[in-house]
Amino acid sequence: MNARDKFVAHFDVDAFYASVAVRDHPELRGKPVAVAGSSRRAVVLTASYEARPYGVRSAVPLYKARMACPDLIVVPPDMQKYRAISREIFEIFERDGRTVEGMSMDEAFVAVEAATLDEARESAAQIRREIFACTRLTVSAGVASGKMIAKIASDSCKPDGLLAIAPGDEAAFLAPLPVGRLWGIGPKMQARLAVFGIATIGELAALDDARMRELFGSWWREARELAHGIDRRPVEAERETKSISTEETFEYDVSDERQLVGVLRAQALELAEALERAHTVCATVGVKVRRADFTVVGRQAHLSEPTREARRIFRTAVHCLRRVELQGAPVRLLGTRVASLVEGDARQTSLF
Repeated sequence: MNARDKFVAHFDVDAFYASVAVRDHPELRGKPVAVAGSSRRAVVLTASYEARPYGVRSAVPLYKARMACPDLIVVPPDMQKYRAISREIFEIFERDGRTVEGMSMDEAFVAVEAATLDEARESAAQIRREIFACTRLTVSAGVASGKMIAKIASDSCKPDGLLAIAPGDEAAFLAPLPVGRLWGIGPKMQARLAVFGIATIGELAALDDARMRELFGSWWREARELAHGIDRRPVEAERETKSISTEETFEYDVSDERQLVGVLRAQALELAEALERAHTVCATVGVKVRRADFTVVGRQAHLSEPTREARRIFRTAVHCLRRVELQGAPVRLLGTRVASLVEGDARQTSLF
């Protein structure tokens, strides 16, 4: 790092939707809680940490969650409230002109200018304190020289933790971790690496050039750098666009199309409500899919008439998802986007 450079901090609100429910209803504290819709096809959007040992997590069908955890308390989502809280959190991220790359309503990378790791850690700690003071929600954070290490660090200290990795210590931090924690290593590659007895990132980092070429082809140099903790991708601020989007990053990759469709159902309702509040309609609907190997693909469709009706947004999003042709490939993130926004009125109907 230079005399004064930008470290990267990754922030992730702990069990965001569920934590909001517990904050607003203290009687739920310490109990297994899931946030989900009420339809028979509903899926869990977020689960409290007390519910997770039962296998209750995001994208699990609600009926399965209830079977796994009979004492599960189900709370309906309040997207308007979540968006308002998210705006408060991102205002804190962006103070002092910091560059922020939002990943979802409750997750972001933040560029932190600091002379030392201790200074960067304290900056991240201060941001966490400000968010808690403003929202009464806890945030886990990772600080490092690059985005991937910062993300893995924050995941490793959940909930309500802060972990900073010093420049030069990235490879040692990664070495004992399962190779699947590395960005770009999906289930198929994990299975291929297992054939060669490679289970940890350290074992991957120790391979010679010939074996890396054999395993990764033209991507072998990038894979080697990531295995050593080298990630040069900058934090990139989102540019303002005439669109509204929502995304769900899954705790565990999802392969079941029915679960993905359930997530699109919730996202369509959220977007319809956002369009209603903005007094706008959309003429374009699209989906964004990040696969388990971190490749991203998107599809969109143009509507014959502008709308803000949840049912039309949902049906179009499902159409776009099926055009991706996942064929059972695991999905890490799923998002819906409405664009080509114009002022106007259209009848809003409930999806459920």
